[in-house]
Amino acid sequence: MALTGFILIATETMPAGLLPHIAAGLNVAEGTAGQLVSAYALGTIVLTVPAIALTRGMRRKPVFLIGIVGFLLVNTIAAFSHDIWLTLAVRFAAGAFSGLLWGMLAGYARRITAPEFAGRALAIASLGTPLGLAIGTPLGSWLGSTFDWRFSFVALTGLAVLTLILAWRLVPDAPGQRAESQIPMFKVFAIPGVSVILVVIFAWMLAHNTIYTYIAAYLRSATISLGVDVALVIFGMSALMGIWVTGIFIDRAPRPLVLASIALFLTAGVVFVLGAHSLVAVIVALILWGVAFGGAAPQLQTAISQASGENADVANSLLGVAFNVAIFAAGVLGAVLISSYDGIVLPILMVGLAATALVITFTARHAAFPSHT
Repeated sequence: MALTGFILIATETMPAGLLPHIAAGLNVAEGTAGQLVSAYALGTIVLTVPAIALTRGMRRKPVFLIGIVGFLLVNTIAAFSHDIWLTLAVRFAAGAFSGLLWGMLAGYARRITAPEFAGRALAIASLGTPLGLAIGTPLGSWLGSTFDWRFSFVALTGLAVLTLILAWRLVPDAPGQRAESQIPMFKVFAIPGVSVILVVIFAWMLAHNTIYTYIAAYLRSATISLGVDVALVIFGMSALMGIWVTGIFIDRAPRPLVLASIALFLTAGVVFVLGAHSLVAVIVALILWGVAFGGAAPQLQTAISQASGENADVANSLLGVAFNVAIFAAGVLGAVLISSYDGIVLPILMVGLAATALVITFTARHAAFPSHT
């Protein structure tokens, strides 16, 4: 499951590091090639909920394997396509398969694990996210830049084949959601706590993705000798520590854990603002940011799974949509901000949104982030 998450993240973010090469290879403008990222996110936003609604009653392993086969096919087509419209179409499809897999992984991991270890299992299954950011994206960019951008997608196809074999042989099956417990999609929003968690997700992920996407603008304003690639590696490796900490505490103290993570994220934003011209301070902020964000996905997936009960797959599909809406919004908001203000405005926004998420989380002590689980 963690390897699957690695493929999802690497597939989603890899084009961002290869835009000039992809644009030249497809004979299009760089801005047009950039829509490969947008098409992926759009596929996730549009088709995640319908895909989960269609499959939530099915047994989990066949759906899981179909999702992996989907990634195998779309990355293979992207590797050999010479038509921008075909490439955009398969990127849209990749986003849909991503939404399906992200929507089901949390519930699936919890179902095949003893209840007392469900949170830890989810943390392990989520390892692919920070690994994909820390290793997958830079490695794919290096591979595409050194040889050809199509090699990066071929490599993802190879990983998908390996993952398919391992999943088929090693991952146990689990039943889908019982028909009598299924409720209409729109009613999942009304389950106590679900909508509150989605608001926290949007605020937290909007803050994260705005500064992550435009970290180069912040580093230019900070006038320090730190490259974007090094900064993102520091962030990604620190995120692994965040996953480790989450795995230790998520089953015993989920509410204090998520509060501490958001507070640490807020602290990183403050250090980014106040220590902008200090290399040491910025590195400390990157580490705090990575640790705080590393366990965000399993923490939020655990919260929404507990709040939604047997409708966890549907609720987690909404979580995936909230994540990707935040990615879209971050791209637009960040572009507007850095075109009008200094890059230091980005961590200021980070602090404001983190403070909002922290207040909401602290006050939502009943259904969303309960004091006792």
